[in-house]
Amino acid sequence: MKISNLIFTLLTICFSITFSGCDDRLSDNGVTQSEVTVLISRPAEAADANVLDETYSFRNVSSSRVSEFHNGEPITLIPGLYDVTYTAEIELPNGAHSTMRAAQTSVTVTQGSCTLSLQAYNNIETDDLIIAEIFFSGTIQSSGNQYYGDDYIKLYNNTDHVIYADGITIFESKFTTVDKYEHTPDIMDQAMNVQALYTVPGNGTEHPVQPGEYFLIADTGIDHRVANPNSFDLSHADFEWYDVSTKPDNMDIDSPLVPNMDKWYCYTLSFFVLHNRGFKAYGIARIPVDRDTYLTDYKYHYDYTLVTVAGTFPMSADAYRLPNEWIVDVVTCSVEAKYAWNLCAPALDCGWTHCGTIDKDKTRYFHSVRRKMLYLNDSGNPVLKDTNNSTEDFNADCIASEIELQGTAINASGDLCTIKTYDGVTPMP
Repeated sequence: MKISNLIFTLLTICFSITFSGCDDRLSDNGVTQSEVTVLISRPAEAADANVLDETYSFRNVSSSRVSEFHNGEPITLIPGLYDVTYTAEIELPNGAHSTMRAAQTSVTVTQGSCTLSLQAYNNIETDDLIIAEIFFSGTIQSSGNQYYGDDYIKLYNNTDHVIYADGITIFESKFTTVDKYEHTPDIMDQAMNVQALYTVPGNGTEHPVQPGEYFLIADTGIDHRVANPNSFDLSHADFEWYDVSTKPDNMDIDSPLVPNMDKWYCYTLSFFVLHNRGFKAYGIARIPVDRDTYLTDYKYHYDYTLVTVAGTFPMSADAYRLPNEWIVDVVTCSVEAKYAWNLCAPALDCGWTHCGTIDKDKTRYFHSVRRKMLYLNDSGNPVLKDTNNSTEDFNADCIASEIELQGTAINASGDLCTIKTYDGVTPMP
């Protein structure tokens, strides 16, 4: 989803949850709980909105326990480190309804009482494609070795009318979700920093996606079973991303059966693959400027501090910035054992999803993250969930849809998939 103008007024509207003194604040294990006040700074366009419903969610980083509080009820928590999200359904002065979100990771709740401040962002609904699935984990060969090239991203038309894929750009974040850097300038409220961009070519009406249809973008659009019997066929993909490698030992494959996307930029000198442990955020965007203008005007240079066991070192790096208002959809991926932060504004995504729970989890292979189905509409098409929260919107650790549809291997032993689902969970009849 796109977000509204991110220029905020100086006016800060604060929702305060306050408490009177109370001696009975012990948790089940006898630890004294803290009283928490949350201050929400609203974006300009929601300054006078009426809040219809609101939820505060606190995830304890150490225990992964999630505590939720609704509509002004007192917030009491065991002191510790938390990831915080705030979601509010609001009514704007013109009568339109929207969702306001805020999020912050690694927030310290101190003993006694404390106050947290969060900057909220307002969601604006948009008619466009959404990401239905990301298959980044890949398959493995019978030898147990990782196989590369069968990763893919699947888009979906969740609307009741035709949408054209022409001009849709897929991108990968520069930062990872498992290493949090204090960096300058921090542009997250304005843009994402990205390191790979590939765009669907076309004049605007060449690649229609009908309501309820998927649009498959593959790494390499070939029948991968030829090289790895445990993989599947991607020669029917709508597009593939292809790189002209400058590394003779790492050449990409250009499928004659699947057209190439337009490569705008990629950090690698060989060929691009999705991060197979799921440490990145992926998204789609519609960029309103041409490639040359973008590559000239949207460079992003930043400074950060690298902290290692050997010491602390000042560093700098380069990427590209992708303005938030151009971004259509974002899916943030990570693993529970190493998750550190989200890589975009909360209005784009205030959650994360995963394949596997630990780094290098061997159970992740053959699995993808798939967007949840809410129901089948009157046309028999799935209606998928889209709240800009990957934790809530996606089923994690699912057998990849192409494996289900083709009945191919689900493990290194070559056992075949015998089920089909709409979203990795809900069975097809």
